[in-house]
Amino acid sequence: MITDSNSAVPREFDHRPHSSNSADQPVLEVDKVTRLYPSEPPVTALQEVSFTVAKGELVGIVGPSGSGKTTLLHLMGTLDRPSSGTVRITGLDVQQLSDRELSALRATRIGFVFQQFFLAEHQSILDNVADGLLYAGVPQAERRDRARDALGLVGLEARPNARPNQLSGGQRQRVAIARALVGTPAIVLADEPTGNLDQTTGQAILGLFEELHELGATIVVITHDHDIASRMDRRIEMLDGRIVFDGANKSSVRNEANPRSIPRSHELRL
Repeated sequence: MITDSNSAVPREFDHRPHSSNSADQPVLEVDKVTRLYPSEPPVTALQEVSFTVAKGELVGIVGPSGSGKTTLLHLMGTLDRPSSGTVRITGLDVQQLSDRELSALRATRIGFVFQQFFLAEHQSILDNVADGLLYAGVPQAERRDRARDALGLVGLEARPNARPNQLSGGQRQRVAIARALVGTPAIVLADEPTGNLDQTTGQAILGLFEELHELGATIVVITHDHDIASRMDRRIEMLDGRIVFDGANKSSVRNEANPRSIPRSHELRL
């Protein structure tokens, strides 16, 4: 395997700049994926699930508890492997990669946003965001410079030295989103990103996702809330481990009450 002498990340996974794959290649491909968990009898969490996500899409995956959406999140994020079928991230077949290669793939091509934020309370928010590049082989000074740009994307450029415990829940989630974006990933996976927020703050976070999408980010939001999924341009509904609907929302609801434009100087090459 070829590696860059200045980086612990295999060169073929370096997402800066983007690889020379065909422009029309999907960012994410899920092809006839089944996931079985051993038990008596075996539990089928996913069965013959297929869909693709193109560059620049804003997708909501929605379903009740037990529908398989969490299992699907783990497979899309390469945190688990399918029992059968294929998952490809930017054309790379997850099943064909070693654990080290999967770690490199996650570090350079996938951004994660979780309900619980997962911020280090003893660090500044600048360092929390910079840590999103820790396993991508980026030098410290560059990590911090790019973290400042990412904080600009989410409207927190004026508070780089603040600690998470000095921020509101919505601001903490913005830091988590900046951390997910700092590596300019091919795709961002957001798992119930408004679950720990009040309704008003949650709506503002969804508005931020919409703004980032307009700048070119590819985002998949996993949720149990149909109202949230209806704000996305495309909705995938899951039930009992299968996709029961996959299509465009006829009219995704945009939050126009308090729009905030993102400075073009902070595009991070999305």
